[in-house]
Amino acid sequence: MSEAESFVPTPLMLSDSARARLRALIEEEGNSELKLRVYVTGGGCSGFQYGFDFADEAADDDTVIPFGDVALVIDPLSYQYLVGSTVDYEEGLAGARFLIQNPNATTTCGCGASFMV
Repeated sequence: MSEAESFVPTPLMLSDSARARLRALIEEEGNSELKLRVYVTGGGCSGFQYGFDFADEAADDDTVIPFGDVALVIDPLSYQYLVGSTVDYEEGLAGARFLIQNPNATTTCGCGASFMV
């Protein structure tokens, strides 16, 4: 098997701070089956908008990406816009939030919640 055939890139990465916050939220809910659903919808000031939600289950066509004791879930439509991105978590003056660092975005809004490809 060639090197290209044996290497499968992770479609999304999860920062250490996002992993720690996700783990804490799962513990607070008392449900070890919870996963962070990451999705893209139309709207926002730059064309597309990121969204986050908890999911107990994944649909048959969802992609589940495990990171040890936590996991991300992505629907097939959002997947194409998120490949190569990193899910991060930050706490600051504007509050605490999950956010996406997306190398595919050509334009983002000031708050980082929406983007254009």
